[in-house]
Amino acid sequence: MSHRLSSGTPACKPLSLTQIVIATSAGNALEWFDIAIYGFFAIYISRHFFPTTNQTASLLLTFGTFGASYLVRPIGGIVLGAYADKRGRKAALMMSVGLMMIGTAIIALIPTYASIGLAAPIGVFAARLIQGFSAGGEFGASTAMLIEHAPHRRGFLASWQFATQGLSTLMAATCGFALTRLLSHEALASWGWRVPFFVGLLIGPVGLYLRRFLEDAPAFTEAVHTETPVRDVFAAQKRMVLVATGALAVSTSVNYLLQYLPTFAIRELHLPASTSFAATMMGGVILTCVTPFAGHLSDRIGRLMQMTTVGLLLVITVYPAFSYTVDHLSTATLFGLVAWLALLKSIYFGALPALMSELFPAATRSTGMSIAYNVGVTVFGGFTPAVVTWLISVTANRSAPSFYLMVTAMISLAALASVGRVRRMTVDGRLAA
Repeated sequence: MSHRLSSGTPACKPLSLTQIVIATSAGNALEWFDIAIYGFFAIYISRHFFPTTNQTASLLLTFGTFGASYLVRPIGGIVLGAYADKRGRKAALMMSVGLMMIGTAIIALIPTYASIGLAAPIGVFAARLIQGFSAGGEFGASTAMLIEHAPHRRGFLASWQFATQGLSTLMAATCGFALTRLLSHEALASWGWRVPFFVGLLIGPVGLYLRRFLEDAPAFTEAVHTETPVRDVFAAQKRMVLVATGALAVSTSVNYLLQYLPTFAIRELHLPASTSFAATMMGGVILTCVTPFAGHLSDRIGRLMQMTTVGLLLVITVYPAFSYTVDHLSTATLFGLVAWLALLKSIYFGALPALMSELFPAATRSTGMSIAYNVGVTVFGGFTPAVVTWLISVTANRSAPSFYLMVTAMISLAALASVGRVRRMTVDGRLAA
């Protein structure tokens, strides 16, 4: 069933593109801040909620919970993505922020295993499921909202989706750096790790308030819509989903490896916690500042050439970069590794959301992107910390995280090689026969 969607809101002065970016990005920043701090403070969370006599087993349980929450993300992507396609991008974005605040509040407030036993890890697991469901609908709805307000600048506007993820990484790393400098190790391990989750709760109301003023773009409200976007995607757009998921593989694996690096630097490289957080802060600055320029560049030179070049560079350089860092361990080499990964990720990241949006027609854009994004993040991203922890353990090679990045880079290169054929299947927003 097709129809045209009415915004159902009274006429008001439309927001400028800058205001739309800020309103959309504020909620997105909350989503990714909450995800980042769980990864950054995993060592402390593992001790309080997943205690075992084996430190590696405890950490694997913590990252397993981190990864398991990604299993529900495709469900969130389907439900909230379809809701965004049927009822509007704004409605889905408001719901997404509200759910993320609930999950964050649980982790911030729940007593530890020593206080309430098994209810503690179960509560953390439930909170991560809520956060995973929420984050599942964020990417598709927010990216669609951005690109539909200025189709001629898709690369630049959509890049803010990922630039705010870099900002969230910077905010989370700054919290970690400040806490490691201001608190004793005992205070940080005891209660200080909860502080960033309370900071996340303060960001939430700001995101809700700003998103109240968003309106869906005419490019969406005036288009022909369907009441069955999920069925339409699975019936006719499976190849688009597969290609979009593959293109995402290396981007999301680098993303979650950067979130794992504080744990890697502390546990495997035995560097001070403040040093590892400072390196991650620098990575966040690069992601925040470079990604919009990369998006703008993709509007000018083309997304495929830009992303393919980065994919090849990752395959060629990631092992030597890790190996050199491990063999010449210092603050400078850790900073160099983070800077290189963050730079390549930014250039790839900046072009990715616009490329994904161009694979789907407006009627199923949020649903299609949400499914592809969340399947990709679940398969290639959410379990990255657990996979690289396991790889280091079984290979006794501290450069082993690079093996995973090389594999995902090759998967993404194969997907990019298929983009041209998939694009030709879409004509004027409708699937070609």
